[in-house]
This record gives sequence, C-alpha cells and structure tokens, in this order.
Amino acid sequence: MLSEKDVQGIVESVLKELNLINMEKKENKTDILKERECVSSQKKNESVCEEQYLPDLNEIKLEEWALIPEPFDKEGLMRIKKNTPARIGLWRAGARYKVEPWLRFRADLAAAKDAVMKDVDPKFIEELGLFTVQTVVKDKDEYLTRPDLGRKLSEEAKEKILKECPKSPQVQLIVVDGLSSTAIEANAKDFIPSFLQALKGYGLSIGKPFFIKYGRVAVMDEVGELLQPEVLVELIGERPGLVTAKSMSAYMCYKPNKNTIESDRMLVSNIHDGGLPPVEAGAHVAGIVKKIYDAKASGVKLMNL
Repeated sequence: MLSEKDVQGIVESVLKELNLINMEKKENKTDILKERECVSSQKKNESVCEEQYLPDLNEIKLEEWALIPEPFDKEGLMRIKKNTPARIGLWRAGARYKVEPWLRFRADLAAAKDAVMKDVDPKFIEELGLFTVQTVVKDKDEYLTRPDLGRKLSEEAKEKILKECPKSPQVQLIVVDGLSSTAIEANAKDFIPSFLQALKGYGLSIGKPFFIKYGRVAVMDEVGELLQPEVLVELIGERPGLVTAKSMSAYMCYKPNKNTIESDRMLVSNIHDGGLPPVEAGAHVAGIVKKIYDAKASGVKLMNL
C-alpha cells in the first residue's frame, strides 16, 4: 500500500510535469506568433526579423546539447555528453522528443540520405587534379542494389587507367565515392596534400592518383592487377549515420590482386572534423604505408611479423 506521503509525491510530480508541458506549449505558441509577425513585417524592414528566427540546429554540437531542466548533477551530465555524440539528455515533451531535437534528428537523417544518393561534384574532382573512371555500374540504383558490380572496373576504365598511369609505382592512390560523396568532398582536399608531403619525406614516390565513380572497397584489387603498385591506398566514403555523414576511410594493401582477402587490408577510419582530422590522417596513413612498404606485407601478415 502507498502511504499518503507517497501519493502526495506522485501527484506533485505529475503536476510539475504537466506544468512543464504547458509552459513549452505556451513558449512554442509565442515563438510561432513572433515568426508570423516577423514574416508580415519583413517587407517593411528585413533587419527587424534577424534575431527572431530559430537558430541553425545543424550548428549545435550534440556533445554540448543538454535540455534537461534542473538536472540533479549538471556537471556530471555534461561530462557524459562531452564523451559521446549519442542523443542523451535531450529531454522530452510528454512521451515524445521536444521539437528542436526532433528537427535535428530529421536534419541528420536527411544529410545521411543525401550523402548516399548524390554524386561527387565533377568540379571538385577537377580541383583535386584527378581524372575519372567508372565501374561497370550504370547508375546509383544499381550501385546500391549490386555491391558486387562496384568491385569491377569497366573496360573503358581499364583502358584509361593504363593510358594515364605509370605501372609499378611504389605507392598508388585512388579516391572512391563509396557510400558517402559528402565524405570525399569534406576530407579529400585536406588529406591528399598532407599524405603526399609525408610520403615525400619518407622518400617514397607515388603514381598518378585518380577517381573511381560507383566503387566499392575491393575495386582496389582490380587496380592492383592493372598497375601492380607496391602499396595501394584507397580513400572511400563510409556508410553515413546520424552522428555524421562526412566520415571517410583509408584502406591500404600490399600488392592487391584478385587473390587478396579482407585480412590483407589495413584501415584507418573515421576521418572527419569530429574524428581524426583529414590533415592529421594524411600524415598518419603515410606512416603506415611506409611500414607496409618496408615489411612487404599488410593486414594480418604485417601484424604477425
């Protein structure tokens, strides 16, 4: 049986929660009225409206965003938040998300979908000084439904690669769109100069880099068969999520070919501004390439030496 004190506590808790919900509805209503007033007066004086619009929710760092009213241990909550981009401490409106966290969730989901569905801008590839080839994949729908085709170069691609690139380089770099064109556009421009400079410092030469459209990780094996580099490095867009759509990976392999298996590859992942910064990643990957080149092995074989 609940005591009278317990019942009183439950009632007070419910009343407090209802009051918070009502306050939130009141605040939302006030915001809507302000926004309508702003829109109606915009023709008269646009500068009046600047501070009345909602802030860009994409600019908010999830690691710093806590909306719990009067948390028991605010400092402890913020310590937890700083260690993870997970959506914790965002509070609720009844049993649902509050409006702003829900809108941010939808925005992050839209960014992830865009990263998968859009193509890397051809102008961006030109700025990097890369030429473009394509796998046997015909379009984005086929790319998403037939991963196996993303591992095979078209005959036109093979001819162009052999024409443009020197054979048997010490290091060969390829850039592949993968499942996030956003990741390539966000990171490749900073990664590549850092990587090339570090390779030069190690005394390693590099072949002519190029871009592969509609490619998967194992397309590096076909490139290895064609150009026969000592070490091949592949930059590829990672599968995007709700934390970021900008994450890029760098795969490395010693003399990749048709007999290469996954354990022969080495990987540096989470290359983006919220993980391993691309400039730092370029130097780091070059250091691993040097180890692969010296040991004449990669993946598990290198780790077992």
